[in-house]
Amino acid sequence: MALDCTSLTKLTLVLCVAAACGFPPVSSCSGAYERAISDFCVTKFSLDMEALDQSLWCSWSDTFQPYEELTNCTFFMALKMHCFWPNRLIDELFIRLHRDYFHDCALTGRLLRDPPIRILGPFIGVPVLVTLLMTALVVWSGKCR
Repeated sequence: MALDCTSLTKLTLVLCVAAACGFPPVSSCSGAYERAISDFCVTKFSLDMEALDQSLWCSWSDTFQPYEELTNCTFFMALKMHCFWPNRLIDELFIRLHRDYFHDCALTGRLLRDPPIRILGPFIGVPVLVTLLMTALVVWSGKCR
């Protein structure tokens, strides 16, 4: 029995629908998951942050624990509700919380810096010297022939 194009398309459509029904979509978590995160995780984080003096919100040592608890809470909620983590909802949540709580924090202390010259020097000097030495060796061996 040969399959024509129409029956092959129908078979593909049936298989796709069957596969989609077998695997719950990620968006099915969004409603209940969002409510759970809001009720438990964000509420606790907001209370913890409000308990801190606002001048300490930019101090990582003071905000580390509430931030870690929020991260862990969102992860365990996702785990219990069989949702993916991280997901779009979590990304948007953390962006919103950073905008609300950490928008005035300076980037100092977190900026990348060059290493000290005693560490950087050998990483620059050794390749330059090896390159010069190899060039001299190639020129010298070419003259000796």
